[in-house]
Amino acid sequence: MEKKVYKSVVIGTGPAGYTAAIYLARANLNPLVIEGPQPGGQLTTTTDVENFPGFPDGIMGPELMENMRKQAERFGTTFVTGWVTEIDTSQRPFKLTGEGLEEIWAETLIISTGASAKYLNIPGEQDNVGKGVSACATCDGFFFRGKKIVVIGGGDSAMEEANFLTRFASELTIVHRRDELRASKIMQDRARENEKISWALNRTPLEVLATGMGVTGLKVRNNETGAEEVIETDGLFVAIGHKPNTDFLRGKVELNEHGYVIVKPGTTETSVPGIFAAGDVQDMKYRQAITAAGSGCQAALDCEKFLEGSMVHDWSTTLG
Repeated sequence: MEKKVYKSVVIGTGPAGYTAAIYLARANLNPLVIEGPQPGGQLTTTTDVENFPGFPDGIMGPELMENMRKQAERFGTTFVTGWVTEIDTSQRPFKLTGEGLEEIWAETLIISTGASAKYLNIPGEQDNVGKGVSACATCDGFFFRGKKIVVIGGGDSAMEEANFLTRFASELTIVHRRDELRASKIMQDRARENEKISWALNRTPLEVLATGMGVTGLKVRNNETGAEEVIETDGLFVAIGHKPNTDFLRGKVELNEHGYVIVKPGTTETSVPGIFAAGDVQDMKYRQAITAAGSGCQAALDCEKFLEGSMVHDWSTTLG
């Protein structure tokens, strides 16, 4: 049975995957995009997006992602829904298998599976994501101008997000389950010198409190006394890190100690020729929709250039 080999396959959607697909499709490469369990990525759980260029009045996250998907589809992108669990990178074309998928063969791959924000998994948290609970200060801080904010975390990311959020908040409380912070001294010092920041250390978050109007507070337990207390707040920012969605890539392409795909500086090239990475899956620093879209463009252009330099081969003869 003859097997079809795609010139390029994009694994994952969101701004990076959709942008890569748009560029590949416009180059007549007829890409296949494999959508995972959350097509559109993290922006599908975001309400107003006000920092993506071209939308002066803002746009809803799901609508932005749907528009990108339609644009990719318009130029000839094919979409399938499934979950890639295995990639054979030992030779080209690469073979992909997974849940809900038949065998897929690809001359090139673009990995854009993103990174998932870590949450606390306490009552009330997931019910209020996008309704007062967030994991992205630069995305959502503006909506809490003049309001009370709680930041949960004790590392550099939490300190950085807290300092950023004081531009908007009337007051801000950092909650951490230990009495010592993991953040570097310089980041701790910056936070402690900020007059808007107060501290609730050695507190374990128990529950996010909310009404139909939004988040109203965070119930915590004092680890010294065991007493429960409520910290009043209008917004809750969880800053305990991100986890790149790369478990299926271990042993296949080079990852850093945190699990992010390592790319050659200035490119989207991974350790395997013909495999590229775009978006949050390789970005520990910025993690913005616009930077993800930009790297999706880069990955498509890198992919196109790679294919131009590859030997033309009728793979169906080999794979039939």
